[in-house]
Amino acid sequence: MQEKELIPYLYRTEFRKITAVLCRLFGIEHITIAEDIVGDTFLLAAETWGLKGIPANPAAWLYVVAKNKARDFLKRNTIFNEKVSPEVQYSAGESHEIEVDLSPTNINDSQLQMMFAICYPGIPPESQIGLSLRILCSFSIDEIADAFLTNKETINKRLYRAKEKLKQDKVKIEMPSGSEISDRIETVLTTLYLLFNEGYYSASRNTVLTKDLCLEAMRLTHMLTENKNTDKPEVNALLALMCFHASRFEARIDKNGELILYEDQDISLWNKELIKQGECYLNRAAKGDLISRYHLEAAIAYWHTAERDSPEKWEKVLSLYNRLLMVEYSPIAALNRTYALAKVYGNKAAIIEAEKLGLDHSHLYHILLGELYATVDTQKAIRHFTAASKLTKTSADRNVIRKKIDKLKK
Repeated sequence: MQEKELIPYLYRTEFRKITAVLCRLFGIEHITIAEDIVGDTFLLAAETWGLKGIPANPAAWLYVVAKNKARDFLKRNTIFNEKVSPEVQYSAGESHEIEVDLSPTNINDSQLQMMFAICYPGIPPESQIGLSLRILCSFSIDEIADAFLTNKETINKRLYRAKEKLKQDKVKIEMPSGSEISDRIETVLTTLYLLFNEGYYSASRNTVLTKDLCLEAMRLTHMLTENKNTDKPEVNALLALMCFHASRFEARIDKNGELILYEDQDISLWNKELIKQGECYLNRAAKGDLISRYHLEAAIAYWHTAERDSPEKWEKVLSLYNRLLMVEYSPIAALNRTYALAKVYGNKAAIIEAEKLGLDHSHLYHILLGELYATVDTQKAIRHFTAASKLTKTSADRNVIRKKIDKLKK
């Protein structure tokens, strides 16, 4: 791998690891210092490797340089050194050098603890996602801005306010106790769920970015399943949900970046290995008596990977949506339920239920009604598709809707 490809690759894989360790070492109030040290490490790599060539073990080179920079910083800043996190340790040697532990075990522990710190209920969900993308997923500010369809200034302000709140409330980077994990895990799972959705349902046309968002959400959730204290049924259920959805990723978008609706997807493009993994995690989620929304959504997603479009399939999906809405109501879940209702009882019955929702400001609502009316009332279908076209934020979606309108007018 050439230098111009290697450094971005290592930035994606190693920035998050070193930053998490340094944040844990310094304390969450010094996130920016940790980021700056790691950033300087990569700048030095770009300068040095260009002149002297790529070292035999590039990742190890980065670790050594980051350790040295962290030690130098602490030695130069005596006041900071006195106030730094008590987790800073000194070796037994005469030099009393500060130990910066970049072992795989400490990296993993630091990332896991950082996840709980970032998913602090005191900061808004979009800030939790933004910090997760920056600290735990190594996303640049430009990439985060792209994901949220906003500008760098907005993201920088959002992250700054979030960091100040964590500092103000003295949030610690540590693993919650057993009883506290149960209280905090829901916030962590909500953040990971939103992070995955930010990629899966993204309005951005950057398909590489949207895939990366989903994969990072899956990586972090998988990390939770590997720790005995966080390997809970609802965690496995969420990972199963992600696997089932991700299995259809390649079939959802065409070569022009336009969304392909479920019924039009090429089943041969579904990832069978991810479906099997989803089934495995769903089985693991069956332990205990808890049935969370993630269990129900994962079960719905599982049935969507069933190839046969049989009445039994949609009866199961409809039943699961009914249970989901009782556990936790959401307009989108109610909207999706009407699609299953149409499959079981027909479009007319589904139209009655859909129109009760009154989601007039949602383009998804009008797209669904356009689909339902297509075989019942062509003019109403066109009106709903036209309304959807005005509400949608992407040209790709507008192109899909326009094709549907054109087809109805023939």
